[in-house]
Amino acid sequence: MKRQTFGVIGAGQMGAGIAQVAAASGLTVIMNDIKQEFVDRGLTTIAKNLQRLVDKGKLADDDKKAILARITPSTALSDMAAADFVVEAASEKENIKFKIFQDLDEICAPHVILASNTSSIPIGRIAAHTKRPEKVIGMHFMNPVPVMQLVEVICGLATAPETLETTLALTKQMGKTPARANDYPGFIANRILLPMINEAIFCLYHGVGEREDIDTVMKLGMNHPMGPLALADLIGLDTCLAIMNTLHEGLGDPKYRPCPLLRQYVEAGWLGRKSGRGFYTYE
Repeated sequence: MKRQTFGVIGAGQMGAGIAQVAAASGLTVIMNDIKQEFVDRGLTTIAKNLQRLVDKGKLADDDKKAILARITPSTALSDMAAADFVVEAASEKENIKFKIFQDLDEICAPHVILASNTSSIPIGRIAAHTKRPEKVIGMHFMNPVPVMQLVEVICGLATAPETLETTLALTKQMGKTPARANDYPGFIANRILLPMINEAIFCLYHGVGEREDIDTVMKLGMNHPMGPLALADLIGLDTCLAIMNTLHEGLGDPKYRPCPLLRQYVEAGWLGRKSGRGFYTYE
Protein backbone atom coordinates (compact mmCIF):
# COMPACT_ATOMS: atom_id res chain seq x y z
CA MET A 1 0.00 0.00 0.00
CA LYS A 2 1.46 3.37 -1.00
CA ARG A 3 1.82 5.84 1.85
CA GLN A 4 0.56 9.36 1.10
CA THR A 5 -0.16 11.00 4.47
CA PHE A 6 2.84 11.09 6.75
CA GLY A 7 2.50 11.91 10.44
CA VAL A 8 5.36 13.35 12.50
CA ILE A 9 5.18 13.50 16.29
CA GLY A 10 7.44 16.28 17.52
CA ALA A 11 8.26 19.61 15.85
CA GLY A 12 11.73 20.10 17.32
CA GLN A 13 15.05 19.92 15.51
CA MET A 14 14.55 16.32 14.36
CA GLY A 15 10.78 16.36 13.86
CA ALA A 16 10.83 19.55 11.78
CA GLY A 17 13.65 18.13 9.64
CA ILE A 18 11.72 14.90 9.05
CA ALA A 19 8.56 16.85 8.18
CA GLN A 20 10.55 18.98 5.72
CA VAL A 21 12.08 16.08 3.79
CA ALA A 22 8.76 14.21 3.77
CA ALA A 23 6.91 17.21 2.36
CA ALA A 24 9.71 17.87 -0.14
CA SER A 25 9.27 14.30 -1.42
CA GLY A 26 5.59 14.99 -2.20
CA LEU A 27 3.99 13.51 0.91
CA THR A 28 1.18 15.24 2.76
CA VAL A 29 2.50 15.83 6.28
CA ILE A 30 0.81 16.30 9.65
CA MET A 31 3.34 17.77 12.11
CA ASN A 32 2.23 17.45 15.72
CA ASP A 33 3.55 18.73 19.02
CA ILE A 34 2.08 19.31 22.47
CA LYS A 35 2.05 23.14 22.22
CA GLN A 36 1.23 25.53 19.38
CA GLU A 37 4.43 27.49 20.04
CA PHE A 38 6.49 24.34 19.41
CA VAL A 39 4.67 23.67 16.14
CA ASP A 40 5.06 27.30 15.06
CA ARG A 41 8.77 27.18 15.86
CA GLY A 42 9.12 24.01 13.78
CA LEU A 43 7.32 25.61 10.81
CA THR A 44 9.57 28.69 11.10
CA THR A 45 12.66 26.47 11.04
CA ILE A 46 11.41 24.66 7.93
CA ALA A 47 10.60 27.94 6.19
CA LYS A 48 14.10 29.29 6.96
CA ASN A 49 15.75 26.09 5.69
CA LEU A 50 13.78 26.26 2.44
CA GLN A 51 14.44 29.99 2.00
CA ARG A 52 18.18 29.33 2.23
CA LEU A 53 17.82 26.88 -0.65
CA VAL A 54 15.87 29.47 -2.63
CA ASP A 55 18.55 32.10 -1.96
CA LYS A 56 21.22 29.68 -3.22
CA GLY A 57 19.25 28.96 -6.38
CA LYS A 58 18.70 25.31 -5.41
CA LEU A 59 14.92 25.59 -5.00
CA ALA A 60 12.28 27.62 -6.82
CA ASP A 61 10.14 29.94 -4.69
CA ASP A 62 6.97 28.23 -5.96
CA ASP A 63 8.37 24.85 -4.86
CA LYS A 64 9.11 26.28 -1.41
CA LYS A 65 5.50 27.43 -1.11
CA ALA A 66 4.22 24.02 -2.31
CA ILE A 67 6.34 22.19 0.29
CA LEU A 68 5.08 24.39 3.12
CA ALA A 69 1.49 23.98 1.89
CA ARG A 70 1.83 20.20 2.26
CA ILE A 71 2.53 20.52 6.02
CA THR A 72 -0.49 20.69 8.32
CA PRO A 73 0.24 21.84 11.90
CA SER A 74 -1.34 19.91 14.77
CA THR A 75 -1.51 19.98 18.57
CA ALA A 76 -3.99 17.10 18.93
CA LEU A 77 -2.59 13.58 18.71
CA SER A 78 -6.02 12.46 17.47
CA ASP A 79 -5.17 14.18 14.14
CA MET A 80 -2.94 11.18 13.42
CA ALA A 81 -6.10 9.23 12.58
CA ALA A 82 -5.68 10.72 9.08
CA ALA A 83 -2.11 9.42 8.66
CA ASP A 84 -1.13 6.09 7.13
CA PHE A 85 2.50 6.16 8.35
CA VAL A 86 3.67 7.87 11.55
CA VAL A 87 7.18 8.69 12.80
CA GLU A 88 7.64 9.64 16.44
CA ALA A 89 10.45 12.14 17.07
CA ALA A 90 9.80 13.09 20.70
CA SER A 91 12.34 13.39 23.52
CA GLU A 92 14.68 10.43 24.03
CA LYS A 93 12.83 9.34 27.19
CA GLU A 94 11.23 5.92 27.45
CA ASN A 95 8.13 6.98 29.39
CA ILE A 96 7.30 9.68 26.82
CA LYS A 97 7.77 7.35 23.84
CA PHE A 98 5.85 4.46 25.44
CA LYS A 99 2.83 6.72 26.12
CA ILE A 100 2.86 8.13 22.57
CA PHE A 101 2.92 4.66 21.02
CA GLN A 102 0.21 3.43 23.35
CA ASP A 103 -2.00 6.35 22.30
CA LEU A 104 -1.15 6.07 18.58
CA ASP A 105 -2.08 2.40 18.70
CA GLU A 106 -5.61 3.41 19.71
CA ILE A 107 -5.87 6.38 17.31
CA CYS A 108 -4.38 5.06 14.06
CA ALA A 109 -6.03 2.65 11.64
CA PRO A 110 -4.89 -1.00 11.83
CA HIS A 111 -2.79 -0.82 8.64
CA VAL A 112 -0.69 2.14 9.88
CA ILE A 113 3.02 1.60 10.52
CA LEU A 114 4.33 3.28 13.67
CA ALA A 115 8.01 4.20 13.46
CA SER A 116 10.29 5.69 16.09
CA ASN A 117 13.18 8.06 15.46
CA THR A 118 14.75 6.82 18.69
CA SER A 119 18.53 6.89 18.63
CA SER A 120 19.07 4.17 21.24
CA ILE A 121 15.93 2.65 22.83
CA PRO A 122 15.27 -0.93 21.63
CA ILE A 123 12.36 -1.11 19.19
CA GLY A 124 11.00 -4.28 20.77
CA ARG A 125 10.61 -2.44 24.06
CA ILE A 126 8.61 0.32 22.32
CA ALA A 127 6.53 -2.18 20.30
CA ALA A 128 5.50 -3.99 23.49
CA HIS A 129 3.36 -0.96 24.37
CA THR A 130 1.15 -1.52 21.32
CA LYS A 131 -1.16 -4.24 20.04
CA ARG A 132 0.57 -4.10 16.64
CA PRO A 133 4.24 -4.99 17.32
CA GLU A 134 4.51 -6.36 13.77
CA LYS A 135 3.91 -2.79 12.48
CA VAL A 136 6.44 -1.04 14.77
CA ILE A 137 9.89 -0.20 13.41
CA GLY A 138 12.84 2.12 14.00
CA MET A 139 13.47 4.93 11.52
CA HIS A 140 16.49 6.79 12.91
CA PHE A 141 17.25 9.91 10.88
CA MET A 142 20.59 11.67 11.25
CA ASN A 143 20.94 15.30 12.33
CA PRO A 144 20.52 17.68 10.51
CA VAL A 145 17.84 15.69 8.69
CA PRO A 146 17.60 17.79 5.48
CA VAL A 147 21.37 17.44 4.93
CA MET A 148 22.30 13.96 6.16
CA GLN A 149 21.74 11.07 3.76
CA LEU A 150 21.44 8.17 6.21
CA VAL A 151 18.39 6.64 7.86
CA GLU A 152 19.04 3.72 10.20
CA VAL A 153 16.14 1.24 9.89
CA ILE A 154 15.71 -1.11 12.85
CA CYS A 155 13.41 -4.11 13.09
CA GLY A 156 12.17 -5.32 16.46
CA LEU A 157 11.77 -9.02 17.15
CA ALA A 158 8.14 -8.93 15.96
CA THR A 159 8.48 -6.47 13.05
CA ALA A 160 6.91 -7.98 9.92
CA PRO A 161 8.88 -8.22 6.63
CA GLU A 162 6.17 -6.12 4.95
CA THR A 163 6.72 -3.35 7.51
CA LEU A 164 10.44 -3.36 6.75
CA GLU A 165 9.87 -3.31 2.97
CA THR A 166 7.44 -0.37 3.21
CA THR A 167 9.82 1.58 5.45
CA LEU A 168 12.81 0.98 3.18
CA ALA A 169 10.78 2.12 0.15
CA LEU A 170 9.53 5.21 1.97
CA THR A 171 13.07 6.08 3.07
CA LYS A 172 14.22 5.98 -0.56
CA GLN A 173 11.17 8.00 -1.68
CA MET A 174 12.30 10.71 0.75
CA GLY A 175 15.69 10.80 -0.95
CA LYS A 176 17.54 9.04 1.86
CA THR A 177 19.73 5.95 1.99
CA PRO A 178 18.57 3.27 4.44
CA ALA A 179 20.95 1.07 6.43
CA ARG A 180 19.55 -1.87 8.39
CA ALA A 181 20.52 -2.41 12.02
CA ASN A 182 19.54 -5.10 14.49
CA ASP A 183 17.64 -4.24 17.66
CA TYR A 184 20.34 -3.65 20.27
CA PRO A 185 20.76 -0.56 22.48
CA GLY A 186 22.28 2.24 20.39
CA PHE A 187 21.92 0.22 17.15
CA ILE A 188 24.94 0.84 14.87
CA ALA A 189 25.34 4.62 14.70
CA ASN A 190 25.24 5.48 18.37
CA ARG A 191 26.85 2.23 19.51
CA ILE A 192 29.96 3.61 17.77
CA LEU A 193 29.49 7.39 17.88
CA LEU A 194 28.45 8.06 21.47
CA PRO A 195 31.28 6.14 23.19
CA MET A 196 33.67 8.18 21.04
CA ILE A 197 32.00 11.42 22.15
CA ASN A 198 31.96 10.17 25.75
CA GLU A 199 35.70 9.42 25.57
CA ALA A 200 36.35 12.94 24.25
CA ILE A 201 34.47 14.29 27.28
CA PHE A 202 36.61 12.07 29.53
CA CYS A 203 39.71 13.61 27.85
CA LEU A 204 38.43 17.06 28.81
CA TYR A 205 37.45 15.85 32.31
CA HIS A 206 40.90 14.34 32.93
CA GLY A 207 42.73 17.37 31.49
CA VAL A 208 44.26 15.47 28.58
CA GLY A 209 43.55 18.50 26.39
CA GLU A 210 41.50 21.68 26.09
CA ARG A 211 38.16 21.53 24.23
CA GLU A 212 39.51 23.22 21.09
CA ASP A 213 42.53 20.91 20.97
CA ILE A 214 40.42 17.77 21.40
CA ASP A 215 38.13 18.87 18.56
CA THR A 216 41.05 19.94 16.36
CA VAL A 217 42.75 16.54 16.75
CA MET A 218 39.60 14.74 15.58
CA LYS A 219 38.90 17.19 12.74
CA LEU A 220 42.38 17.40 11.29
CA GLY A 221 43.83 14.10 12.46
CA MET A 222 40.81 11.87 11.76
CA ASN A 223 39.21 14.00 9.01
CA HIS A 224 35.95 14.42 10.93
CA PRO A 225 33.85 17.37 9.71
CA MET A 226 33.15 18.41 13.31
CA GLY A 227 34.93 17.77 16.59
CA PRO A 228 33.22 15.44 19.11
CA LEU A 229 32.59 18.14 21.71
CA ALA A 230 31.05 20.51 19.15
CA LEU A 231 29.02 17.57 17.82
CA ALA A 232 27.79 16.75 21.33
CA ASP A 233 26.58 20.35 21.63
CA LEU A 234 24.74 20.00 18.31
CA ILE A 235 23.10 16.70 19.32
CA GLY A 236 22.20 18.01 22.79
CA LEU A 237 24.06 16.92 25.92
CA ASP A 238 20.84 15.62 27.48
CA THR A 239 20.33 13.38 24.46
CA CYS A 240 23.97 12.21 24.64
CA LEU A 241 23.50 11.35 28.32
CA ALA A 242 20.23 9.51 27.64
CA ILE A 243 21.91 7.40 24.94
CA MET A 244 24.92 6.60 27.14
CA ASN A 245 22.58 5.59 29.97
CA THR A 246 20.68 3.30 27.58
CA LEU A 247 23.95 1.71 26.39
CA HIS A 248 25.24 1.32 29.94
CA GLU A 249 22.03 -0.18 31.31
CA GLY A 250 21.17 -2.23 28.22
CA LEU A 251 24.61 -3.79 27.64
CA GLY A 252 25.85 -3.84 31.24
CA ASP A 253 29.43 -3.01 30.27
CA PRO A 254 31.30 -0.39 32.35
CA LYS A 255 32.95 0.97 29.19
CA TYR A 256 29.62 2.67 28.45
CA ARG A 257 29.55 4.58 31.76
CA PRO A 258 28.66 8.24 31.05
CA CYS A 259 31.45 10.67 31.92
CA PRO A 260 30.65 12.49 35.21
CA LEU A 261 31.34 15.81 33.45
CA LEU A 262 28.59 15.07 30.92
CA ARG A 263 26.15 14.35 33.73
CA GLN A 264 27.26 17.51 35.54
CA TYR A 265 26.66 19.70 32.48
CA VAL A 266 23.17 18.26 31.95
CA GLU A 267 22.28 18.78 35.62
CA ALA A 268 23.43 22.42 35.29
CA GLY A 269 21.18 22.90 32.24
CA TRP A 270 24.14 23.27 29.88
CA LEU A 271 22.64 21.24 27.04
CA GLY A 272 24.58 22.61 24.07
CA ARG A 273 23.31 24.75 21.21
CA LYS A 274 19.66 24.56 22.20
CA SER A 275 20.32 26.09 25.64
CA GLY A 276 23.02 28.52 24.49
CA ARG A 277 25.78 26.79 26.44
CA GLY A 278 27.43 23.39 26.44
CA PHE A 279 31.12 22.70 25.87
CA TYR A 280 31.01 25.94 23.87
CA THR A 281 28.96 29.12 24.31
CA TYR A 282 26.41 30.14 21.66
CA GLU A 283 24.62 33.42 21.02
